[in-house]
Amino acid sequence: MNKEKIAETLVTLRGSRSREEVARALKISVSALQMYENAQRVPKDEIKLRIANYYGVSVESIFFS
Repeated sequence: MNKEKIAETLVTLRGSRSREEVARALKISVSALQMYENAQRVPKDEIKLRIANYYGVSVESIFFS
């Protein structure tokens, strides 16, 4: 699992949406989302699923490609 690649994918998926908007939708803190997008942390499985569902993509395409 490459944290930098995951971070890059998350930023790309977020696009023009604000971190606040995405964090609120995912029910996580803005700082947690920021850490995921800055490759400082990888989300727990439950959060991975929420992120994938929110963006309409598979967990594998974000975290395991």
